[in-house]
Amino acid sequence: MKKFLVDCGTRDSLASSGILLLRVSIGWMMLYGHGIPKWQNYGTLVEKWTTVPALWPLSYMTAPVSLMAAIAAEVFAAALLALGLLTRPAAFVLGFAMCVAAFQQHGGDPFFSTGGPSKEMAVLYLIPCFVLIITGAGQWSLDAMFTHDKRRRRR
Repeated sequence: MKKFLVDCGTRDSLASSGILLLRVSIGWMMLYGHGIPKWQNYGTLVEKWTTVPALWPLSYMTAPVSLMAAIAAEVFAAALLALGLLTRPAAFVLGFAMCVAAFQQHGGDPFFSTGGPSKEMAVLYLIPCFVLIITGAGQWSLDAMFTHDKRRRRR
């Protein structure tokens, strides 16, 4: 379980640099572009928020609780991604929120943006989440500080 939670994945310097750029840019953009604005406008958003995940047992959430879960994913999971702490679980949480956004909130919208609402933005955030679940945070992360392998990793 510890390996899934805090294993940093590769320790290759070049690959870790690319993963660092991906983590920080996706986490920063989600946090400051989507999470914090939702948090600041909670009062106005809660009145018109209707999205509740259509997945048992999450389908029993109320709309305000669903909005709080979306804010938590877009603020806290995005911050964890940027820091590289608990990267795989944070990427899973944010990826799940993006699945709900793309295929439920924007379920009837076109895939590509034509000036209106679309699935495109949520899917563009979902893809890096998949990559980070597979690769881990890399050696330039807080996860790497908590992982001390006795054996040498293959490069």
